[in-house]
Amino acid sequence: MININRRSFLAHSVALGIAGFLPTVANASPSMAAKLPTTRSPLSLPPLPYDEGALAPVISARTMSYHYGKHHAGYVANLGKLVAGTGMADQSLEEIILTTAGQPDKAAIFNNAAQAWNHTFYWNSLSPTGGGEPPTELKARMEQSFGSVEACKDALATAATTQFGSGWAWLVEDNGRLAVTNTANADIPLTEGVKPLLTIDVWEHAYYLDSRNRRGDYVKAVLDKLVNWEFAAANLG
Repeated sequence: MININRRSFLAHSVALGIAGFLPTVANASPSMAAKLPTTRSPLSLPPLPYDEGALAPVISARTMSYHYGKHHAGYVANLGKLVAGTGMADQSLEEIILTTAGQPDKAAIFNNAAQAWNHTFYWNSLSPTGGGEPPTELKARMEQSFGSVEACKDALATAATTQFGSGWAWLVEDNGRLAVTNTANADIPLTEGVKPLLTIDVWEHAYYLDSRNRRGDYVKAVLDKLVNWEFAAANLG
């Protein structure tokens, strides 16, 4: 992960159109979530855009209760404790990520802030009515960059299944073209100056209760049945 200064990060954020996107409305339409401004404190847990059981059977309500209710909530709670009484307490998640990226002495703050951001983005990257055909503009961009929608999905599947250990697979927009990348642990494409369009969480707690050690089965099911192409399309520049 590269270390960039505050001005550079904010310039990237404005150019990419992602600063302050985090959803603030319960049960907001996933396709509109990327366009909602943030008025919520970074220390609040955003609501899920659907019920805990809505992604079953691929992702069960039991998994969601732990993943969202324990892991995601834990990152938000930990972040609150870490920044309490500091100048970061009232900053957005993007600003906290900027302030701490690449600084070993602030790794705990960065990890919890980035994981809070990543998880909100992940929930919106999924939909109970997901999968299927991408919207027209996104489909054309996928075909331009990968040759076909299936080739794009294959690249995402490869990134997700070959990520060693915990991490994330991302569909991103980089200089006008779509690309696939993966990050380890809490790392996030924003620090590289590229725009996330959607993500797949491949930490074991995302799938182990439902799929055990079969990460590939989980990834395939997400791409076939849950991936929110409308959310990705809404994030396009």
